[in-house]
Amino acid sequence: MSASAPSDSPSRFGLAVWVTAACFLGLCASFGWVSLAPASVAAKLTLAVFQIAMISIVIWQACDPFADAAQYLGEQWRIPSSVRGATLDAVASSLPELFTGFFFVLYAMNASVLAPPGEPGLHAGEGFGATIATCAGSAVYNMILIPAFCGIAIALTRHRKPIIEIHRTVITRDGLWFLVCEIVLVVFLFSKQLSWHLAAILLGLYGVYLIWLWIDARKYRIARSVAIETIRSIDKPSDQQIQSALTDHGINATPSLIDYVARELRGDSDDEEGDDEVDSAGMLFGRIQIPLRPSISYSLLVGSTAITAIACYWLVEVTVSIATTLDIPVFFVAVIVAAAASSVPDTLLSIGAAKRGDDDGAVSNAFGSNIFDICICLSLPLIAGIFLNNGQPIDLLIDGKPMPGLFGLQVLLLSLTVITLAILSHRLQLTLRKSLVLVGLYLVFIGYAVLGSLGF
Repeated sequence: MSASAPSDSPSRFGLAVWVTAACFLGLCASFGWVSLAPASVAAKLTLAVFQIAMISIVIWQACDPFADAAQYLGEQWRIPSSVRGATLDAVASSLPELFTGFFFVLYAMNASVLAPPGEPGLHAGEGFGATIATCAGSAVYNMILIPAFCGIAIALTRHRKPIIEIHRTVITRDGLWFLVCEIVLVVFLFSKQLSWHLAAILLGLYGVYLIWLWIDARKYRIARSVAIETIRSIDKPSDQQIQSALTDHGINATPSLIDYVARELRGDSDDEEGDDEVDSAGMLFGRIQIPLRPSISYSLLVGSTAITAIACYWLVEVTVSIATTLDIPVFFVAVIVAAAASSVPDTLLSIGAAKRGDDDGAVSNAFGSNIFDICICLSLPLIAGIFLNNGQPIDLLIDGKPMPGLFGLQVLLLSLTVITLAILSHRLQLTLRKSLVLVGLYLVFIGYAVLGSLGF
């Protein structure tokens, strides 16, 4: 759950510190460059690059303890890994998209309050368009690149089993439900205005999804209790015996689950031995370990959320600044830059889950995050935008014309989802070759954004 102990990964810690220090020095140097040459486009873009790098690091470090605390609470509540990945982990990693969406809408609707002095605010539709671009771009990133990165990381590091096994439930439940939510969104985006009806339908879809997950979690807890009773009848059960008992009762026995069950059993039979291992949350690249208890976990959730919100407001300002500097629609900047920067926690969380052997959690987190992005990270900012617009729908037309890039995004979002689900469904395995194919698909998506920004 927690990051590795300091002694376990000094090289990783050292690399992270050096990268952070380099980004900070680059940020300071580029800020000085902009001060000396305020009209230089190269200086402004260099500053933006280092700002995005620092924002990604801040979001990463804020969401790390959030994810550890969420996983701890998930284990306390006896939630299966696929359900936890689609709910707690998804919320932990999708906070940046939610806050970025809110700030894009607020930036557009309240320019006098939030926009930098001397700079115009966004058109209301363009503000929510940037929210759509961020959430949709993040969904494409999560759906394609996160499984790809997990597959590549496992192929290079887990030589015993260099593939990711995908449970059928992840495809039939999370993947197909995301496709349903996506179709609803795409249909509504063909209209000229977005009203509260879209928000209500998306929130309703997420509510049905949560009920589905609750039913799955209830079935899991019952099966787990029966399996635990079977294991308790064995004197000093081995990991293999624990795995067999869990599998016999229809539970996907991941290494992390086997370890947790083993520690739970040791705690029942030998309190002193059980006290040797304490769940903890890692901060500052895992160098600081905070012992987890329910109250501490809730405090970490609140603190991480606040830091993430600040970083996301910074991200919105940088995204608008890049669009202004290059004189291109903010939509195309948000679909790549804001989406990728806000997806850093998803990537690291899923790779970490895959390395722990939790293949279900790694892939279901990606689709669970996408469902959260579409249903929650779009509907709540839409409600806020309508409220700030005096109850009037949000207009998707800019100067009487359709928003640039929106139709292309609709087509790509649906087609890439179908292709990705087909790749993941094939033999329910993710190999290195499939991972590289997924990377190629994302390059197609980047090509769309680049060509769109150039006016094609």
